[in-house]
Amino acid sequence: MSTADRDSRPAPPTSLPLQGGGGGGGPAQRKKLSAPPISLSLDQSEDELGETPDDLDIDVDDLDTPDEGDNLDYTDHEMDWDDPRAANRSGAREPVEPIPTCSAEEERQEGQLWRAVVIGEQEHRINMKSIEPYQKVISHGGYYGNGVHAIIVFAACFLPDSDSEDYHEVMENLFLYVISTLELMVAEDYMIVYLNGATPHRRMPGLGWLKRCYQMIDRRLRKNLKSFIIVHPSWFIRTILAITRPFISTKFSNKIKYVNSLDELRELIPMEYVHIPECIIRLDEELKEATEGSKINSFLLGPEPSASRTQNKPDEAGVSPS
Repeated sequence: MSTADRDSRPAPPTSLPLQGGGGGGGPAQRKKLSAPPISLSLDQSEDELGETPDDLDIDVDDLDTPDEGDNLDYTDHEMDWDDPRAANRSGAREPVEPIPTCSAEEERQEGQLWRAVVIGEQEHRINMKSIEPYQKVISHGGYYGNGVHAIIVFAACFLPDSDSEDYHEVMENLFLYVISTLELMVAEDYMIVYLNGATPHRRMPGLGWLKRCYQMIDRRLRKNLKSFIIVHPSWFIRTILAITRPFISTKFSNKIKYVNSLDELRELIPMEYVHIPECIIRLDEELKEATEGSKINSFLLGPEPSASRTQNKPDEAGVSPS
């Protein structure tokens, strides 16, 4: 709106006509009204629009803010997991126990409870804690020949009892342990000494377990095996080998040898580093005493005369019996 238009516009009224109260038709009265000046101009400058009164200045130090110690009651339980104390304030949830912390030594021991091995291009995990009492079942017995052929000792007396609750789990982990340990111990040719004596029937490995061990052994290990010596063989182990003979190769069957005493074993291999359990040593001594006792009894009784020699022996007169 221009200035000329504002000048030509009529001035607003400053009074209000009032009707007379009596019926005499007297002159109308007017009441004066006071109105504040209103500016309808749109030509204000930017400086005028940006001005603010001085009383709008805000002093931050004078603001009333809550103290840090003020407790605020939040009813939104979605934030309770961030602050365990919130559950205690509301009473709706039980207190959360803190997660126990482990030391570096405990973490190292925890890592040693499991061992990752690769057998047949497949990775397996062994629970070392479950087989800890049975790790003596396989040991290194030194070398023979030119000093590079290993002697692997397998003591069946250290196997677990078949009536134990976790027998199958232990045998599964023990199977992986035996196969992986065998691969680590053997570099070239080797022999296995199987200590079968002093092993009760409940600790004898089953036919399926032995068959699986044979199948899982790497082809290189089966080829480099030069001899499989069984010390103090029992009728049970002989029966198992007789049953499995059709399922194993002829080459492997020819590598099996039976040894009835530790003295015979000493004639085949050096015994300097071969660990023999005490129970097997006692059994060997008992068998040796029993064998010597039977020889003495046989010597004292003498050979039994055969019936054919007695029948065909001539009498003193030189006449054969009719």
